[in-house]
Amino acid sequence: MKKIVATDKAPAAVGPYSQAIVLDEHRIITSGQIPLDPATGELVSGGIEEQTRQVFANLKAVLEEGGFTLDDVVKTTCFMADMGDFAKMNAVYAEYFTEGSYPARSAFQVGALPKGAQIEIEVIASK
Repeated sequence: MKKIVATDKAPAAVGPYSQAIVLDEHRIITSGQIPLDPATGELVSGGIEEQTRQVFANLKAVLEEGGFTLDDVVKTTCFMADMGDFAKMNAVYAEYFTEGSYPARSAFQVGALPKGAQIEIEVIASK
């Protein structure tokens, strides 16, 4: 079973991709989320902390539409425009997961992100 996830509670895809794919009742893979306000389609104002919070709001909405929660996340990949923001991003990131059961994670600095975002995060969840 493969099910496309689409919700208006997260930003619409800005290209030919889905917000997420549910592989079966146990697994979902999201596309990367950037800090767009789903109501306006615009990048949220503020620095890395505000942008990271918006990314998590978007991820949460996509996961919930697929029948999952942040507690189900087993792997994250974080793409950052500036690795100098890592400590600030990491502090916000830690607010969204339970200590002792953090997901696996990779983090990279990239040349640029869509719409000038400072961060993009994609996740894999399993239950």
